[in-house]
Amino acid sequence: MTQPTASTRDSTSDSTSDIIVIGSGIGGLSCAALLTHYGYRVTVCESHSIPGGAAHGFERQGFKFDSGPSLYSGLSQSPSPNPLGQVLDAVGESLDWVNYDTWGCLLPEGEFDTQVGAEQFATVLERLRGAPAVAEWRALQRLMEPYAQAAVALPVAALRPNLGALWTVGRSLPNLLPHLSALPRLTGPFSALIDPVVTDPFLRNWLQLLSFLISGLPAEGTSAAAMAFMFADWYRPNVQLDYPRGGSAALVAALVRAIRKSNGSQVRLSTHVSQVLVDQGRTVGVRLGNGDKLLAKVAVVANTSLWNTLKLLPQGSVPQRFVEQRQAIPTCDSFMHLHLGIHTAGLSQELLDGLACHYIQVNDWALGITAPQNVVLISIPSLLDPSLAPAGKHSIHAYTPGNEPFELWQGLDPKGEAYGQLKQARSQCLWRALERIIPDIRQRCEVELVGTPLTHRRFLRRHRGSYGPALAAGQASFPGPLMPLKNLYCCGDSTFPGIGLPAVAASGMVAAHAIAPVSQQLKMLRQLAP
Repeated sequence: MTQPTASTRDSTSDSTSDIIVIGSGIGGLSCAALLTHYGYRVTVCESHSIPGGAAHGFERQGFKFDSGPSLYSGLSQSPSPNPLGQVLDAVGESLDWVNYDTWGCLLPEGEFDTQVGAEQFATVLERLRGAPAVAEWRALQRLMEPYAQAAVALPVAALRPNLGALWTVGRSLPNLLPHLSALPRLTGPFSALIDPVVTDPFLRNWLQLLSFLISGLPAEGTSAAAMAFMFADWYRPNVQLDYPRGGSAALVAALVRAIRKSNGSQVRLSTHVSQVLVDQGRTVGVRLGNGDKLLAKVAVVANTSLWNTLKLLPQGSVPQRFVEQRQAIPTCDSFMHLHLGIHTAGLSQELLDGLACHYIQVNDWALGITAPQNVVLISIPSLLDPSLAPAGKHSIHAYTPGNEPFELWQGLDPKGEAYGQLKQARSQCLWRALERIIPDIRQRCEVELVGTPLTHRRFLRRHRGSYGPALAAGQASFPGPLMPLKNLYCCGDSTFPGIGLPAVAASGMVAAHAIAPVSQQLKMLRQLAP
């Protein structure tokens, strides 16, 4: 694609852009921010009144909440190994990061704190399982080292789905060559790497848990590449985790700023796209829910799930076989959420000092890591950033990470009594997990919000409220950004490299580079080079 000239951009009306992005999730915002940086006039259309998709932030009665992810890593580094950090660096946006390294574990083996870093976890293993488990952990570290190096040898920022990759990827060949032998196994499941090395039951369970948190699938379905990247990031010396001051809303705001600061690009909220417009086999714009048309001179990018994207396409605009193949892709399960604003009056200083900002609870390893409500995550980000709650209070988010079956909720009326009863019943696992940390938490609540799979479906427009596609590594792969319709592209957790905040930011980069010229991408890569 050729870059539009300044005169063309300046004469463009508000109803015509170079590029339209449908959806303001992190993938869509990353794509739009890069394309704006490259000189395109971009319009992002978001159905919700708040940008950010599953990563948006919101406020109730002075408490500020993250709607979704609150565990970030590699973003305070420069250059950043995290694709989202690479996007922020490329578009010249920075955030104030709070660093920490400890999280709490509520496991069948007991309650304890652990830290990121290989040596710190070896200390936990020594206490829980003894020297043999530590020996297996160290053997796994040695095994994963070349795969971790291979996973970061090629920055996602260099990828593009066309022949221009010969130039952009070619820049990284000297870094890649020493790791070529490791690359084939990175496309397979993580279990293929750990099975010959790890036999200790607790260590295997822990690796299953990490896999599930990364991909929504157990180790048998999680790609070795995703876990190798995590090992490179979490288990390096002196590693720290990051949290953006201001919460996930600050992260989203940085991307929105990057889009709005030049070229007349914009993020339009409460702007629902009802259809992609196609003329003679070419994507030309979108129709909004109110009937208005927005035209795109260069491309339309769908930051929507693959199932939602299909619903936007006119009948017959893509081959029926393609539609059937996409519709047949299975989904991960959904979520239960509990957002709480609590007061801390009367809590002992010992309890307050002992709180971690994150906790992981597993009820029973034998049930399987993906069993409904078996895993609960808890985040208390106001411990890191007190501005997220009024003085003497805390903002808390507890949720079940992609293990809530949609079938339990299907067909229920969100205003009906049966729905309210099920909300109360299915949220009890979250309350019980929180009571292990703050025993009288129910009496401390000033704000209580329960989210369900239907909440996900309504506000985030997630198909079946899903975490995303359940594409098992070694059996299926995430599709790229290209669609069988000219000038239509995709990004987000339904496209390569898949689920998770770093992955969706990477997908936005790849989609942007399917459109932008090689020269712009090479300039950006030189800018990001250490």
